[in-house]
Amino acid sequence: MQHAPLVIDIAGTALTDDDRRRLAHPLVGGMILFGRNWQDRAQLTALCAEIKALRPDLLVCVDHEGGRVQRFRTDGFTHLPPMRALGARWMQDAGPLPGEGALAAMAAATACGYVLGAELRACGVDFSFTPVLDLDHGGSTVIGDRAFARDPRVVAMLARCLAHGLLQAGMANCGKHFPGHGFVRADSHTDMPVDRRSLKAILADDAQPYRWLDGVLTAVMPAHVVYPRVDARPAGFSRRWLQDVLRGTLGFGGAIFSDDLSMAGARRLDGRTLDYAEAALAALDAGCDLALLCNQSLDGGEALDALIDGVARAQVEGRWQPSEASELRRLALLPLAPAPGWEALMTQPAYMQALWKLP
Repeated sequence: MQHAPLVIDIAGTALTDDDRRRLAHPLVGGMILFGRNWQDRAQLTALCAEIKALRPDLLVCVDHEGGRVQRFRTDGFTHLPPMRALGARWMQDAGPLPGEGALAAMAAATACGYVLGAELRACGVDFSFTPVLDLDHGGSTVIGDRAFARDPRVVAMLARCLAHGLLQAGMANCGKHFPGHGFVRADSHTDMPVDRRSLKAILADDAQPYRWLDGVLTAVMPAHVVYPRVDARPAGFSRRWLQDVLRGTLGFGGAIFSDDLSMAGARRLDGRTLDYAEAALAALDAGCDLALLCNQSLDGGEALDALIDGVARAQVEGRWQPSEASELRRLALLPLAPAPGWEALMTQPAYMQALWKLP
């Protein structure tokens, strides 16, 4: 079985010949959409259909969490709240019964997941990188209101509900950023964050949602954060974190995505800066099933070609071996059944009821 571990992007609102050539490559297993790939629902639906006509097995992904990380916001897409709003609802007791706020927050989280997944799937998108499982320690600007709460128990319960809503819409989920990005202040898009806590401290706090969501999470994305008391390498390049802790201690059996390999925190390893192919190979060797490279199509895509060629060369030379298990985990993220189109979705009672439950 061919292993297709690379997830790449495109520059525009329709496929070019170069896009088609790259997406047809057997090492490419998915593509990620951004706001620049959006014009309106008709265009997005046509783009996704064109991708699927080229390769039905390609996983069409997007970062669509709600709040400030929501790629599609117009032409009927519901403006979803930041996840912190759900955590705040949990803390409210609006009625005479204790826990009423928590129950309302859980219902709203399920509704968010359903609306999020159903609207994306109605346009042909397969998968969103959500939910954020980072804890809101209060100092991280890149996480901030993307986190549900500070308490890992609240995070786990609301994430479970959101994942249930996604499942109702026929969409898998992705917990991020393992084992936790919320404690550090630095933004891994531009810096290399360092978290100096012990493994015991992290497992007892930030990583707890991953333990409690065993059997619920279908994918995980590790953080571009270094935890030097555990490993000198960032979590996404660390066999200790991905294989010993995530797969071993926590028993996770789903797909592992690298975070974006174009980020500043992604490619500084062992005292040098890796090129994109080297970074992808390092992530795969550490235990990632899929390697994600974003925003490299904008200048013609030479970096994407170098990534694909570099991984292909490593395979031919025996420096990288395809993994059947990884490919099966990728394929398991694809929706199992067709989704209703937009007009049909708008009249579904479950969708209309979910809209009423949003905060």
